[in-house]
Amino acid sequence: MLLSFPFLAALVASVSASNVIDLTSDNFDSVIGKGKPGLVELSVVRRNMVSLVLIFELFIFKFRSLVNLAPVYEQLADAFAGAKDKVIVAKVDADADKALGKKYGITGFPTLKWFDAEGNHEPYESGRDLDSLAAFVTQKSKAKSSIKPPPPPATTILDVYNFDEVALEIGLQCIVANVDGDDKKNADLTKKYEVTGFPTIKFFPKGSTEPISYDGGRSEAEFVAFLNKKCGTQRAVGGGLTNQAGRLAEFDVLASKFFTASAGARDAIFKEATLLAASAGAASKHYLRVMEKVVNSSEAYIQKESTRLAKILDKKTLAASKLDEIKIKANILSAFAEEKIEDVKEKIGREEAEL
Repeated sequence: MLLSFPFLAALVASVSASNVIDLTSDNFDSVIGKGKPGLVELSVVRRNMVSLVLIFELFIFKFRSLVNLAPVYEQLADAFAGAKDKVIVAKVDADADKALGKKYGITGFPTLKWFDAEGNHEPYESGRDLDSLAAFVTQKSKAKSSIKPPPPPATTILDVYNFDEVALEIGLQCIVANVDGDDKKNADLTKKYEVTGFPTIKFFPKGSTEPISYDGGRSEAEFVAFLNKKCGTQRAVGGGLTNQAGRLAEFDVLASKFFTASAGARDAIFKEATLLAASAGAASKHYLRVMEKVVNSSEAYIQKESTRLAKILDKKTLAASKLDEIKIKANILSAFAEEKIEDVKEKIGREEAEL
């Protein structure tokens, strides 16, 4: 396939944004450095025409770079259309206006530069997606865009400014974080931790400044298994907790004995569990609560409560932290009951399917 140059020029022209100010040598100095800061795109198309013809791959790469930015830059200008008194979004055809292209050393496809209110400029070197560009303009100009803020990321975002505080010093059990290795401000981090390919995954043990390189599989199950082992957690694939979360081996033994014991024997088991709980801490409290309920009411409590909790877990309408609490309670109940909580959930599913 051969793309002619006139086609390229026409396509670039067709995506020009109405809110993007066109700058030339004639109006550049009357707009830039006159009290308002701004982001300026300086693009070149024809300058490397010979290389574009001879090296088709280079042509395609640079063509796509220019065309891919055009609609994003148009959206950026639209996003700040209501703040034209505070910030400028402009562009220069450095191919048509060679004087400006030469003045600012334009060789890239395209080059973005930030100009402050006095006309001092610096290169823009961050992401070229709309959110990254808008965040940069807002940070520099304090002007607000019309773009709705994106939802908070599921992972913690780290950079050179907060990395040590979170990864090396903070006393958290286990967090999953991300560092943008392509962002030039994080170059020292990528060098320090010998990041040569993306993505590189490293685990920082609590209290240690030396990471462990992760070389396991890249499936969700393999990640979860690795983190459970390293962090002492019991997370499940897909979210939530495993069936063993919250369970204590010594209390599981007592729970099983309690469920099958006679009424008289249950009092002795409950007293044994109470003494053991003094050293087991808060994790054992729900075992004691279940025993109290059975002693003060009947064995029917276990079945009824298992069914109630199974329905809540099946609907998943509560906050994740609350669902974790309920899952732990359901797990502990299953240590008492001959019929596990999962069996109850299966029964509920069958009953609902039959309705």
